[in-house]
Amino acid sequence: MDRRQFVASGSAAALAASLTPARAFAQGRDAALGAEFGRIFADYVKNSPETASSLGLDKGPNAALKRMLTPRTAAERQRALARVQGALGALGKYDAATLSPAQQLNLEVIRYQLTTQTTAPAKFGIDSVQRPYRIFQQGGTYFSVPDFLNTAHTINTADDCDAYLARLDAFAGSLDQETVEQKAEAARGFLAPGWSLDLTLGQMAKLRGQPAASSSIVGSLIKRASAKGIAGDWGTRAAAIVDAKVYPALDRQMAALRALKPSTKPGDGAWRLPQGDAIYAAALAQATTTTFTPDEVHKLGLEQVAQITADLDTILKSQGYTQGTVGARLAKLNVEPSQLYANTAEGRAELIAGLNEGVKAMYARLPADFATLPKAPLEIRAVPVEIQDGASNGYYNRAALDGSRPAIYFINLKDVGDWPKYGLPSLTYHEGVPGHHLQISISQESGDIPLLRKVGGFSAYSEGWALYAEQLAAELGMYEGNPLGRAGFLQSFLFRAARLVIDTELHDKRWSREQATDYMVTTTGFARPRSQREVERYCTQIGQACSYKVGHMAWTRARAASQAALGAKFDIKAFHEVLKDGAMPLTILGRRIAERTKALAAA
Repeated sequence: MDRRQFVASGSAAALAASLTPARAFAQGRDAALGAEFGRIFADYVKNSPETASSLGLDKGPNAALKRMLTPRTAAERQRALARVQGALGALGKYDAATLSPAQQLNLEVIRYQLTTQTTAPAKFGIDSVQRPYRIFQQGGTYFSVPDFLNTAHTINTADDCDAYLARLDAFAGSLDQETVEQKAEAARGFLAPGWSLDLTLGQMAKLRGQPAASSSIVGSLIKRASAKGIAGDWGTRAAAIVDAKVYPALDRQMAALRALKPSTKPGDGAWRLPQGDAIYAAALAQATTTTFTPDEVHKLGLEQVAQITADLDTILKSQGYTQGTVGARLAKLNVEPSQLYANTAEGRAELIAGLNEGVKAMYARLPADFATLPKAPLEIRAVPVEIQDGASNGYYNRAALDGSRPAIYFINLKDVGDWPKYGLPSLTYHEGVPGHHLQISISQESGDIPLLRKVGGFSAYSEGWALYAEQLAAELGMYEGNPLGRAGFLQSFLFRAARLVIDTELHDKRWSREQATDYMVTTTGFARPRSQREVERYCTQIGQACSYKVGHMAWTRARAASQAALGAKFDIKAFHEVLKDGAMPLTILGRRIAERTKALAAA
């Protein structure tokens, strides 16, 4: 045996010796569990064409999915429940003690994630406890499919155009399926409030009111096929489908909603639903990933509102705003001409250009706090006009996993007056960087997280991070020399604290939509139209509004504990590397950060 063979065999022996039977077993079990995660993920994608396209996985063996939409039926809900229960059964065969720490974390998070998915269909016979209504002002096929076709269905070839046409055809079928299911669910007491149905019908009328040939769903295909130089009479073919199938299906759905509307129950909160208290408890648990009761969340909200209001009072007084309540002073600031963009196409373009400049400026400062930065590009777009009446004020769509589509941060520009300049930076830090775009992209780009976890998520983790990101922007000096910008940042925090009060008042204490809107306007100073859209969202997407501030408090508590334990050894870049572990429930996040802190302390 020569020296090289000796060294090599010695190294192999040392490696073998270092792998105790438990560790060697863990390697095998890790691989087996990884394969199980892969099977569950593949089955999930195979049964969710929209997910396949959103992630850029509608290619190769999944190419047929690009021509399909997920069925909108009760039978499909039961099939999905059976698949999740089967996945939980398969994962139940793995003992965490036989796995590596990384796979233990993956197993715990995925089990939690899958278990929560069973609650709504198994206990209440609905799709989601947080979104208990099938059709409402921010939900339903009419709302999601046109936006999905425009943003997630990529157009690069003639086959992609043909697939788009197939999905337009499927869109009509989905509308009819949902109409049938909505009638059945309404008979069980699951029908959105009357004002929500009015908003929904108004948005449907806008979609339906366009001549097919000039409709946005036809125009999207024409524009993108032309940009790629793809020959074909795509517009005529798409318009024929819309005229012959989509519009008649939409007419049938509108007629059904008008007929059902008189039967909807009074009230705006979850209490109006069958088993409403139980549904709200489940929704609050899912949204916050905690065991907080409605009363506990309500108390947290009142405390936070009082504290942030006091901080804002000091800043506003320093800028000459001294008269009236904090909310009244913010409302006055909201309409200062110097704070407003023109409510025109040019004004909207200028606003979006300003947001892009803000993203660019933040990217220059990120290396001070982050060792890992996202690679996926970010686009900022206005919410499509067809859905802006009921859409959220701002939201984020993740990039495709294969890089075929960028991440998109949408802002609702129905009324530019909703967006005074002093409050816009915090929105960009929340939706873009260092908020959702940084957090979600780092997770998607990590090689240590199973795809099954990358496509899932926890609102309290991600929305809590995004609110914490607004705080980080202040720490990075983005508001230096700009007291009103800092007021905008604090107003954003006040807005999220007010949500804790409003959500619990609506769903547990029986506030009306009007009472909740009054509180939002009075407390935050936001314009009434914007405030009302927000409250309408909380009425129909219950519990989710609580995830922001509860999540933010979890992040700040965990960081404070880590700083206290590490003292001079605390490194903000190292702390933020926890993002590479992916999204997880807050209870697991606190423990994971404590484990990382302990390891750093021992290093």
